[in-house]
Amino acid sequence: MDVLTDVLAASKIGGTVIARLNASAPWGIQMPDLPIVVFHAVSQGVCWLRTRDAEPLQLVAGDIALIPTGAGHGLSSHPTGPLTPYEEFDKTHSGELVIPGSGPDTRVICGDYRYSNHVRHPLLTLLPPVLHLPAEQSASRRNLNDTLTMLAGELSEGGPGTQTIVDRLVDVLLVHILRLWISSHDDAGASWLRGLRDPVIAKTITLMHEQPAHPWSLDDLALRSGVSRATLSRRFTALVGEPPLTYLTRWRMELAARSLRESRDPLSAIARSVGYTSEFAFSRAFTRARGESPTQHRSARLA
Repeated sequence: MDVLTDVLAASKIGGTVIARLNASAPWGIQMPDLPIVVFHAVSQGVCWLRTRDAEPLQLVAGDIALIPTGAGHGLSSHPTGPLTPYEEFDKTHSGELVIPGSGPDTRVICGDYRYSNHVRHPLLTLLPPVLHLPAEQSASRRNLNDTLTMLAGELSEGGPGTQTIVDRLVDVLLVHILRLWISSHDDAGASWLRGLRDPVIAKTITLMHEQPAHPWSLDDLALRSGVSRATLSRRFTALVGEPPLTYLTRWRMELAARSLRESRDPLSAIARSVGYTSEFAFSRAFTRARGESPTQHRSARLA
C-alpha cells in the first residue's frame, strides 16, 4: 500500500500551471483563498511569500513553496507593501503575467492542484500551512529538478499537446515536492506525511488505508503495529496531529465522499464499505465531518 498515492487518488487531484510570472520590482500580487493546493517555484530573482499567520518568507531562485490548502496569500518584491488581486492582472494567451518595473527581475512558475470535489482535502488540512523547500534541498533531488526543467521548457517552447504535458508534469511535481518534504523535515509540525517517516506510524496508517471497513480498535492497531496501546496513541498523535481513530474517521469519510461522487451505490453499501453497519450512523458521521449529509453531497456534485 502506497499511502501517498492512496490519499492523492482519493480526491483525484489534477494540476496545471496558472501563471508564469515575470515581474520587475516593485510589485505585489494577492492570491485568492480557494480550496486547492498552490505551489510557487522561483526560477530567477527573489520574492516574498506573505501569509496571514506567519512572518513574510523570502524565496530565492531554486526555492519551492507549497500551500496545501490554498489559503489566500501574497507574493511580492518586498516583505511589505500593497498587493493587487490576481484577477486584476492581464495575462497573455500563454498564461504569462508580465509586471513592468524599474527594479530587479523575478520569474516564478505558479501552479495549482484542484480536487474533484472542490473542497479542501481533509488530510491535506493536517499539513503545515506552508511547505518550503529551499534551493539547496531541491538541488539534492535530481528527479524534482528534472521535472521543473521539463516544465519550464514546455512552457517556453510549447507545441501540440503542450497543455496535456504541462498538466502531467505538474502532477508529477506535486509527488516529488511531498517526497522531498517527507525526507528532509524532521523538525516539521505534526502531519500524516511526517508520520510516514516513522515505521510504526507508517504501519498503522497503511493498515487503515488497506482495510478501511475493518472494525479497528486502538488495541487492534497497537497489536498489529507491534507497540502498546499507550505508545501508539501518544506517538501517532504527536507525529500526525490527531489520534489514530480520529484519523481513521477522516479517511473513511474521504473514501465515502469519493464513492458518493463517482458511483450510484446505495448509502447502505457505501456505509458498509467504510466500516458502518448502520446507514443512520454513517449519515450522522458524514454530516458531522463534512458539514452536509451524504445525500446533499451526492446531489451537489452530480448537479
